[in-house]
Amino acid sequence: MTDALSTNASTFRQRLQSGGTLIGTFLKTPSPIVTEVLALTDLDCLCIDAEHAPFDRLAIDGSIAMARAAAMPMLVRVPTASPEHILNALDCGATGVVAPHIRSAAEAQAFARACHYGAGGRGYAGSSRAALYTTRAMADHLAGSAAQTVAIAQIEDPEAVEDIDAIAAVPGIDALFVGRVDLTVAYGAASQDDPRVVAAVERICEAGRRHNRRVGMFLARPQDVPLWEEKGASLFLLGSDHSFMLQGAAQLLAQSRP
Repeated sequence: MTDALSTNASTFRQRLQSGGTLIGTFLKTPSPIVTEVLALTDLDCLCIDAEHAPFDRLAIDGSIAMARAAAMPMLVRVPTASPEHILNALDCGATGVVAPHIRSAAEAQAFARACHYGAGGRGYAGSSRAALYTTRAMADHLAGSAAQTVAIAQIEDPEAVEDIDAIAAVPGIDALFVGRVDLTVAYGAASQDDPRVVAAVERICEAGRRHNRRVGMFLARPQDVPLWEEKGASLFLLGSDHSFMLQGAAQLLAQSRP
């Protein structure tokens, strides 16, 4: 990683840990061109949604390469919190990983371990993009990865909410990300504003404050950001490339067909 890219990745982790508000969006289209366009914006980060969109390893690689070329921090929401998915995202040069369905402290520990080098952790390869294709010394890469890599545990199951204090206390977890839609479905609720869902989100925010872990979330209504900032959230992944296209088309029609 060049000095500029290294500084950018380290700065993103520092900004996340400081609790300052960060606004990003999801990438649903496996195209490096879409990534290139969004990397021209002033968003704080992008997040590849490899859990719910058709990103294979090559598509993840191409999108991360384009983000790195523009020094745009790139997270990857992996399909599962398996070591091979985490390894692939980080070897491609992702700034960090969002792991879905972290349900317990044990799963959080396994996830954090897979994000970092060390005994039982992430496998080492000096030939990856993250290690600058063998041109970065091992000691430099190990130190840089430790300083830059962001591990975000997605909380979207009732059992995770029940175990949230233990999950939030796990060393190596940088942030908790609320999966509000999944929580809505899991609680059998008809709306994300159901009191049970709102109470669960508030409980996650409270655990984040108690254990000095940042809290992130997707919000269907961007105007709700100030409300959740007051409750302790600071990372907001809002909308997606798909929603931007749909909204843009709707706006175009509204303006041209008054």
